[in-house]
Amino acid sequence: MNERSAASTTLSKPALAGLSRSSGSKSAKRLSPAAEILERGGPGYLQFAITNICNARCDFCSFAVDRFDPKQRKSVTLRQAQDVVDIAAANHIGYLLFVGGEPLAHKDLREMVAYAAERGIKPMVCTNGSLWTETNVSALADAGLSSVIMSIDTHDPKVHEAHRGLPGVCEKIRRANAFFASRGIQCTASVTISKLVRDYDRLLAFVESLGFDSLTFSYPLNSLGSSYLSCSDSELIQYTDEELIEEFERIKRLKKRSRFPIVNPTASLADMQRHLRKEPERFGCLGGYKYFYLDWNLDLYRCHYWETPMCSIYEFDESKLIRDGCTRCMIDCYRDPSVLQFMAVRLSDFWKALRSGRLLKAGKLLADRRILLSLGAIWESRKYIRRV
Repeated sequence: MNERSAASTTLSKPALAGLSRSSGSKSAKRLSPAAEILERGGPGYLQFAITNICNARCDFCSFAVDRFDPKQRKSVTLRQAQDVVDIAAANHIGYLLFVGGEPLAHKDLREMVAYAAERGIKPMVCTNGSLWTETNVSALADAGLSSVIMSIDTHDPKVHEAHRGLPGVCEKIRRANAFFASRGIQCTASVTISKLVRDYDRLLAFVESLGFDSLTFSYPLNSLGSSYLSCSDSELIQYTDEELIEEFERIKRLKKRSRFPIVNPTASLADMQRHLRKEPERFGCLGGYKYFYLDWNLDLYRCHYWETPMCSIYEFDESKLIRDGCTRCMIDCYRDPSVLQFMAVRLSDFWKALRSGRLLKAGKLLADRRILLSLGAIWESRKYIRRV
């Protein structure tokens, strides 16, 4: 833990007394889905980087084992992760995605997943899939794992494994997907838009052949302001604005002709094109309000892109929330869900205005045409959403 976080932890431990495991306290009381929407605009979502250790060699990621200084490698402890879960539950986080680095490299991942599930949070894991074994897939499923995201780089297994430096990983992914399917656990392929992806139709066929239920595209990142390292200056993800606009158009066309669930909403893809054209965007980001990134130092950021943390996780409460309609970046795991959750957040705004007697404001909020766009995005992603 860095000096800043250590100080925050020391100062804030009394605030955790009501959440501590020794007190026997469980998560904050859960509302019904309808009440959750009206009162809070739906549940929150936290990406928790429990380690920056990775065993892969991906050219477009700076977590890569051959790119990152081993002296800087760090992981959270189980106790710290349990604190995070307690604080997340108290702050109405409904989904907790364990990321890295490579989260399966953390020896305590099963216990973290179990602890989150016990407290009413849906635990998810994002992995390269190379460390799956018969033992850990079963253990994580038994612990309450909700869904899994695994990285795929191209339609050619040889190219994928060579780029990752992970021979045999595709067969491990196939076996893991088969097991998770038998347990009703959703598995999503995450594909970074890169020059390794030359044929989207063949990519889709390959993803299906590996047993995935859905696919999401990650937008290429050349730099990030936060501690997160899933970015690089690789030629594989160097695009002109015009080239990237065309890649988004190709994905939109793929969504139209395919019945396989592609998670990225069309409305979000269109907004990313507006972003590149420097046109006004329709949807601001909910990062810092509904979505958060927490690193191995236990510093909480509104997203991967922002340079400055919001606070230490031990200082996190409703007073730290940020809602400013930010459109600085194009990070899919914040921008895409912001479109999907827009309707729920706007309905909550409407309900609060109506309840306080501000009828004119309530009417204007309900008349927002973006509600229909968000509803359309939800309908597009219904096969994915209903299983998350």
